[in-house]
Amino acid sequence: MLTIDKRVKSAVDIESFDINGQATLDTELARTFLTVIAAGSFVGAADRLHVTQSTVSARIHALEEHLGCTLFVRNRGGTTLTAAGRQFEKHALTLVRTVERARHDVGVPRGFRDALTVGGRFGLWEDFLLHWLPLMRRAAPDVSLRAEIGFEADLRQGLVEGRLDLGVMYTPQSRPGLTVELLFEERLILVSSDPAGAPEPGPGYVYVDWGPEFYARHAASFPGFIGPGLTVNIGWLGQQQVLEHGGSGYFPLRLVRSHLENGRLFHVKDAPAFSLPAYAVYPADPQPAPLPAALAALRRLAAAGFTPTAP
Repeated sequence: MLTIDKRVKSAVDIESFDINGQATLDTELARTFLTVIAAGSFVGAADRLHVTQSTVSARIHALEEHLGCTLFVRNRGGTTLTAAGRQFEKHALTLVRTVERARHDVGVPRGFRDALTVGGRFGLWEDFLLHWLPLMRRAAPDVSLRAEIGFEADLRQGLVEGRLDLGVMYTPQSRPGLTVELLFEERLILVSSDPAGAPEPGPGYVYVDWGPEFYARHAASFPGFIGPGLTVNIGWLGQQQVLEHGGSGYFPLRLVRSHLENGRLFHVKDAPAFSLPAYAVYPADPQPAPLPAALAALRRLAAAGFTPTAP
C-alpha cells in the first residue's frame, strides 16, 4: 500500500490524485517538479510548460509547503535538488506515471487489449520507424499504436511522465527509472549538389543540428569554419534545401543513399564522417505489456540492415 505524508492534504492546481483516501496530491505540481529537474532551472521549466516563471515558482512553493521541506536550492547557475528533493523525485515519477497509465488504460480503443505510444525523432521515423510500424502490427495485432514525432527533450519528458511508452532518439540522457539501449549507429556524411564539392563547409552549406556531440566533433574537424548561413533542426528540411537550391550538408547515409545513386547528390569522400548513435529509451519498471514485442521488432529491424555501411 502506498501512503503519502498526511501533510499532503488537498489539490492545489489542475488535477489531484487520491491515494486510499489518505492524501491528495496535485499531479500538476509533481509534473512541474519533474520539469524543473529536466530543464535545470525555473526559467527553462517555464519555457517547456508554456507558463510564466512566477507560475513555476508558485507551484514549487505550494509543493514544498505540502511536503514540509525544501526541494530545490536556487543559484545563478540554475537549480539543484536538496536531499529531500532527491528522495521525492522517485515518488513524483511514480505518481505521474500512475495517473498517465490509468488514462492510457481507460483509453484503449474497443477491439484492442492494450495500447502503446511511441515517439521518435523525425529523422528516425524516416525509413526506420516507418518500417517498424507494420512489423509491430503483425507481431501484436491486438495492440493499438499511437505514433508521435518530437525532439529529445520532449520525448524524455513524455517518458518520465508516462505519456510515452517508448522513445527512439539520438541524444538520450540517463534518468531514474529509464533504460537506454543502443539500436544502431548512423553514419553522417558530407554530401553536395556539386560533384566537385569541397571537403569542408562552404557557400550554400546547411548546418543540421544533430545534437551536442555532433557539434563538438564538427567544430574540432573544421576549426576555421566561421558559422553557417543556414541552420536547421530537422535533417529532412536541410536535405530539401540542398536538393532544391544546391549546397551541401551532413546527413545520415541511409537517408541520402537513393540521391547518391541517382546523381542528385554527391558524396564528398575527402570530408570526415561522423557517427550518430540511435537509442531506444523505455521504462525500466513497470513496463507496459506490449513493450517486449515492440523492442524485439526494433532490434530485428536494426539488425537486418539499418546499420549504415560505406557507399
